[in-house]
Amino acid sequence: MAEVNSTFVTEFILKGITGRPELQAPCFVVFLLIYLVTVLGNLGLIILIRMDTRLHMPMYYFLSHLAFVDLCYSSAITPKMMVSFVVEHNTIPFHACATQLGCFLTFMITECFLLASMAYDRYAAICSPLRYSTLMSRRVCIHLVAVPYIYSFLVALFHTIITFHLTYCGPNVINHFYCDDLPLLALSCSDTRMKEILIFAFAGFDMICSSSIVLTSYLFIIAAILRIRSPQGRHKAMSTCGSHMVAVTIFYGTLIFMYLQPKSNHSLDTDKMASVFYTVVVPMLNPLIYSLRNKEVKDASQRALEKGCETLKMLKLRK
Repeated sequence: MAEVNSTFVTEFILKGITGRPELQAPCFVVFLLIYLVTVLGNLGLIILIRMDTRLHMPMYYFLSHLAFVDLCYSSAITPKMMVSFVVEHNTIPFHACATQLGCFLTFMITECFLLASMAYDRYAAICSPLRYSTLMSRRVCIHLVAVPYIYSFLVALFHTIITFHLTYCGPNVINHFYCDDLPLLALSCSDTRMKEILIFAFAGFDMICSSSIVLTSYLFIIAAILRIRSPQGRHKAMSTCGSHMVAVTIFYGTLIFMYLQPKSNHSLDTDKMASVFYTVVVPMLNPLIYSLRNKEVKDASQRALEKGCETLKMLKLRK
């Protein structure tokens, strides 16, 4: 790796998802709709949780931060990706590429550990209900959110600095729809072996640590649910965890496929398809999963709609 940034490249060209002209317009419309649903869904969830006092609980505190993270890393990727469908060469300046990579890594790693925090919260609620208020105090909740943000920012900064201190002599076409480590390394004319080891080590550590917390929490949760004699009680306990289990499975499944397979098995075209799923589709699915499978969120949405209708009626009467 170069000790200083001696790159000859001042900008990169993002190749995008597909180079077929007949697919550009349909893809633009599809991803525009997905992004609008992502923004409205996650922003709506954040506002709903803040406005409804009945949702001022640890579970929804974590959910509001998950929605914020999904909104941020989708916004770091999707708008620039859509540009590739309407222009011939979707260029991104060198420093803007570094910023995009840093933002993406920060929010992606944060999501891993937020999902672990949410799993621990469900473990405390179901396995230790009498100690729940102590285990999930306000101070604990703040730490369980603040630590992932700080850790993720530092790791993302570390990776971004190393990646952009490599030498890029050209070509400058990134075979991807955003600036990611693996396709950038494919363009570097430096020795990238150490960087590849660091990617594998950090990705392995982050996913093993966070997924171990999730897995351990849910093993205890399932054991506790099986001990519940009432079918209605089991159903209620399972329904509070079902949406989280679905979200965790989708997110970790695509990340493991992307980052923890040997380099010899990597295909940048295949990686692009996996990346579409966890950068574009998952941030859209999360608010839908948590809204449709969560009775308290649905009830809060109903109350918000009723309140909105009443406000509109009052405004019409005043006129």
